[in-house]
Amino acid sequence: MTRKVQHSLLRNAKVNKKDEFYTQLKDIESELKHYESHFKDQVVFCNCDDPKVSNFFNYFSRDFKKLKLKKLITACYKNPEEDSENGFYSESSSANKMKIIHFKGDGDFRSEESIELLKKSDVVVTNPPFSLFREYVAQLIKHDKKVGNRVR
Repeated sequence: MTRKVQHSLLRNAKVNKKDEFYTQLKDIESELKHYESHFKDQVVFCNCDDPKVSNFFNYFSRDFKKLKLKKLITACYKNPEEDSENGFYSESSSANKMKIIHFKGDGDFRSEESIELLKKSDVVVTNPPFSLFREYVAQLIKHDKKVGNRVR
């Protein structure tokens, strides 16, 4: 069963521009089990996810073979706590092989580098920055990526 998020939490996040919400693995598992067949032979792009802390990355890398993914790409915005001004992304073509590539820029989902990865992907699954949600969805539509919601 998924958690209920209080509306006040989201309102406060919007006002304070505090976007970092980390989706719990149990919530990801609970929702994505309904879509497992949609991932077969697909390039999955988690374009707002640091593979060091992302449960979306954990889910897809753990279940890479079970889901029969073609490739998993996760892209990460630069970490302000680190010295680098660059973001990075990871690519996995199997459950055990992952390579890390540094962006020339900051790794923002709106950057040309990230958009090029978006164009190469079949499915996008992530938890986008809350304050940029409309812009994020508009980008997905612009690049002809399916946006949907499952009705319960």
